[in-house]
Amino acid sequence: MSSHNSSELQVLCSSGQLLLQPLWDRLRTSKVPIQSPFFPVIFAIVTYLGFCLPFVVLDFLSPWVPALRRFKIHPDFSPSVQQLLPCLGQTLYQHLVFVFPVTLLHWLCSPSLLPPEAPELLQLLRDVLLCLLLFDGEFFVWHVLHHKVPWLYRAFHKVHHQNPAPFALATQYMSLWELFSLGFFDMVNITLLRSHPLTVLTFHVLNIWLSVEDHSGYDFPWSTHRLVPFGWYGGVAHHDLHHSQFNCNFAPYFTHWDRILGTLRPAPLPECSGDCGGCSSDSARLCASPSGQKKHS
Repeated sequence: MSSHNSSELQVLCSSGQLLLQPLWDRLRTSKVPIQSPFFPVIFAIVTYLGFCLPFVVLDFLSPWVPALRRFKIHPDFSPSVQQLLPCLGQTLYQHLVFVFPVTLLHWLCSPSLLPPEAPELLQLLRDVLLCLLLFDGEFFVWHVLHHKVPWLYRAFHKVHHQNPAPFALATQYMSLWELFSLGFFDMVNITLLRSHPLTVLTFHVLNIWLSVEDHSGYDFPWSTHRLVPFGWYGGVAHHDLHHSQFNCNFAPYFTHWDRILGTLRPAPLPECSGDCGGCSSDSARLCASPSGQKKHS
């Protein structure tokens, strides 16, 4: 019986590998070589801006489209050009001036050959989930420390909180130390798990999307936190409360660390109406509450 189950598992894994093999073959032989030292920076910038752009368009349209404001956590807020351009400029500057040289140095010191075989689908899904969980725990510790130790906050993390109402392009508006800290956690995790390059790309795409979604300011019916059951995933309203109140919801994605350490503050989900324009999540409470406007110095 056990040998029968084992053979079935092997067939399933082989099928998963065959499913991903055409995609991996195409990536390995593409005109933009993923082994190039330019690829990580280009990939990161293009993916990030590609995910931000739809929300920038929505923010531009929302003053004239009332239906969009139903899904905004802060219905009366739209980022100005004076807010958008510094965020975009800092992201491009940091990646080109600092991230690219580090990437190039890493490429020169330890060039890697791409494996011909694609990963098994179950292995890819497992490693992506493990990367998310590890990153979530690591950043939780980093985040709590940088809020609880005043000089750490002032020196390194305060810049990320300069926009009390988050928007998509503010996702990577952060100090260089914070950017490299996140990159370090990323590299440690994929190294420990010995993740396949396709797994690494998948994790990076998902990680960038979840980060942008958390800062987008839009709580849609299909937002990630509404798709993950049992309140395990915080999501955009959860992270918006952190930007408004500073002393809660430190984990970037999942809720278990905040729940265990007593820093979880759930965002109410029922629809509301009134002065906040019929918002769909916790926006009315934030608009009405003085704590929603509290600053952290």
